[in-house]
Amino acid sequence: MSGLGGDLRYAAPMATPSASIRRLGPADVALLQALNAVFAEAFGDRDTYQGAPPTAAYLEGLLAREHVIVLVALAEGEVLGGLVAYEFDKFERMRREVYIYDLAVAERHRRRHLATALIERLRGIAAQRGAWVVFVQADHGDDPAIALYETLGAREEVLHFDIEVGPGSG
Repeated sequence: MSGLGGDLRYAAPMATPSASIRRLGPADVALLQALNAVFAEAFGDRDTYQGAPPTAAYLEGLLAREHVIVLVALAEGEVLGGLVAYEFDKFERMRREVYIYDLAVAERHRRRHLATALIERLRGIAAQRGAWVVFVQADHGDDPAIALYETLGAREEVLHFDIEVGPGSG
């Protein structure tokens, strides 16, 4: 499929000599599972990320979708970190937006500009796909994430609400 796969070399400072940034495709289920483990550790939320893992077939189908963008930072076959983003087609104008849903780097690989490299790769993909903007949310108190995002874009103060799924009228 067009747009899936491919490596981008990134020379990371400090102990990791180099990492590649790679977009995952349907054949990369094991790498997505490894990324889920990084998310579980980084967010301190093993139940969400590893408590009821999806089947390999489900993940393969997910990775085959053009609007699902999964990037990983790899070094010597190890997933150092990554991000999951979703592309939305807008109705009010003929344009797209890309939302970074999750982004994390394993603790021992932080402070090496891997998160920035992941976002930069996503920005390039978004531009190729005709997106208007890439956006992300950060939790109050997540100072490292907030500091990173402030170097890359404009800050907006918003409220986020989770609305339970339930019966509705058609």
